Amino acid sequence: MLLTTADVARLLRVHPKHVYRLLRRGLPGRRVGGEWRFAPPEVLAWRGSSPESPAQVPPLLAANGDMAIELLMARLGDGGADPLGLVQADSGEGLALLERGAVLAAGCHGSAIPRSVGGEHVAFLRLVDRTVGLAVRHGVRLGSLRHLRGRRLASRPRTAGVRLRFDRELRRRGIDPEEVHASARLLTSHREVACAVARGEADVGLATAAWASRVGLECVPLCREPYGLLVRVSALDDPRVLRLREAAGSAGFREQLAAVSGYEARRSGALLHARPEGVAS
Repeated sequence: MLLTTADVARLLRVHPKHVYRLLRRGLPGRRVGGEWRFAPPEVLAWRGSSPESPAQVPPLLAANGDMAIELLMARLGDGGADPLGLVQADSGEGLALLERGAVLAAGCHGSAIPRSVGGEHVAFLRLVDRTVGLAVRHGVRLGSLRHLRGRRLASRPRTAGVRLRFDRELRRRGIDPEEVHASARLLTSHREVACAVARGEADVGLATAAWASRVGLECVPLCREPYGLLVRVSALDDPRVLRLREAAGSAGFREQLAAVSGYEARRSGALLHARPEGVAS
């Protein structure tokens, strides 16, 4: 018995329109009259071997532990559907995982959101506009960035987007980033940085205002930037991505974000970047 397009969509867990894009990527099928038909053994073999098969992409997000991600993951977990896992990764590491097809989505932020990854179009699912700055330990006065000299700094690795932006700002003000980071502690997430400062292990830390506020610290703002998830355009109809989009655009999620210091959530759930013709938004 041959399968219809709707049958294959259910089997591969994609939107029926996405089946036609998969045909262009090697999904085996044949024309019967004016419709496509598919042999079950061929579809199953392709699903098990092709990197283009949506079933081959693990149900994982790569992100750096921004509070917006934690709230989103909690909301997804309350829905009762199959869970999505989280891989802690900064922006550079997340993009590399997305390019390899190792994750469904990767955290991304800043003013230069990429439109393609590894030659494939991507879309940006906006979660929040966030303030990033320097979390300051109680009793420490930070008049300017030049006062970082001699302070114990908790910062982020070179691959982290906020570190790149911080280094650019230091250079703009005539300060050598290498000197500032010479003895800095490099930590993997905004939460770890804020907690290190709160514990007294650092005087100043590069983190979001959200995490600084969560642990009771003041934050000297450096910039405001969009934060969200990059997803492959070809995966926009994947049911797992549709769940992400639905949760990110929900009124309940916006209300949660709006209650967090340093967040602006009016555009949460917006899907940005032009998509190739025929791709649903």
